[in-house]
Amino acid sequence: MTRVLEVHDLEKNFGGVVAAHNINVTVDIGETIGIIGANGAGKTTFVNMVTGYLKPSGGRIEFMGKSVVGLPPRDVTKLGLCRSFQVPQVFLSESVFDNMLVAYGIAERSGLGLFAPLHTDERAARVDAQLKRYQIDDYREVAASALPQGVRKLLDIAMATVRSPKLVMLDEPTSGISVEEKFGLMDIIMQALREEETTVMFIEHDMEIVERFVDRVWAFYQGEIICDATTAEAMKDEKVREFVIGQEYHPAHVEGGAHA
Repeated sequence: MTRVLEVHDLEKNFGGVVAAHNINVTVDIGETIGIIGANGAGKTTFVNMVTGYLKPSGGRIEFMGKSVVGLPPRDVTKLGLCRSFQVPQVFLSESVFDNMLVAYGIAERSGLGLFAPLHTDERAARVDAQLKRYQIDDYREVAASALPQGVRKLLDIAMATVRSPKLVMLDEPTSGISVEEKFGLMDIIMQALREEETTVMFIEHDMEIVERFVDRVWAFYQGEIICDATTAEAMKDEKVREFVIGQEYHPAHVEGGAHA
């Protein structure tokens, strides 16, 4: 397997507060990893360090064999490591099509190209293909402010993945989504990312989503990873049950997860 991400001895301190300590993990291309833990456990701090939004206090982060420590988020994104946010980062007053057009324009234009027209027939075709991939093409001309929450989430992730990244990190993709919609939403996201052969990591509090869509689980507690195991093993791990999911949680019968 080709290694896409390696993290060694990662640390992050905010004054006297230890937000991340002794994190050592690797990710191979094609894996789907779920990041779980209570609020404040260090999940988002970890993602922010990997994607360039926070500089580590110590340790190494290598993406496709290249160190990304100290690189700004835009440069990390250019390398093929992208992310979405818990709250969709979209232009509410613009249509779905125009949101996607801007995302492609930002991804593809640089230098003097910034003065080139944003709308081209070739770029519009790529926008429409991406909208179809994420099954939101019916909303093409609808303003983002008028979208249902699930569709807005799909638009945000579609915008975050216009570069066809090697690795995408999603922050709570099903937050704010109804119970009836959450599995369908994740089916669309995972199918689209599989088509692009994208390795996926996502933070998630919904254990049903984790059990259904994840191969491997990282459980965070007080800034450390207390479990790195297959989904089935993690759901039975005593530390995970004590500090993350609770003893009363009854895992579904899955063999390693990602069986959707």
